[in-house]
Amino acid sequence: MRRFPSLILWLAVAGLCLGQSASMMVNRDVRRVGLRLACLCGSCKNTVGDCQMIGCSYSSPARAKIARMLSQGMTDQRILDQFVAEQGVRALAVPPAQGFHVTVWLAPIGMVLLGLYAIYVYVRRQRAPAPAPASVSEHHEELARRELAKMD
Repeated sequence: MRRFPSLILWLAVAGLCLGQSASMMVNRDVRRVGLRLACLCGSCKNTVGDCQMIGCSYSSPARAKIARMLSQGMTDQRILDQFVAEQGVRALAVPPAQGFHVTVWLAPIGMVLLGLYAIYVYVRRQRAPAPAPASVSEHHEELARRELAKMD
């Protein structure tokens, strides 16, 4: 009697599992081109070549389009150019290293160097010797001696 609820649970879990159809499988050529294109579905940060979302609204049609273009004999670069013409530069997984996009490549390096410099300054300040106490003027020393002498 106790097995009946667990059997229902297993059947419910099995019903949620979806099989992969042949149209969802990605061949090497489609994957090669798809890895250079960003998935623009808005739910993930993957590329078209490695997006694992079942029924993704962008990568599934994009893969079919890439397969169709490859079967027509188009080169990888021409396919990429076609996607860029339709979607803009955001269609690329890696922005080109030209114009403003150079900042994407240089900013992390600059931030790392700035961080290392901040650590260097911090460590240097921590190791600096403590400042010497201010010297007391002779006039104040004489006044202190007189006051001490009066106390004796």
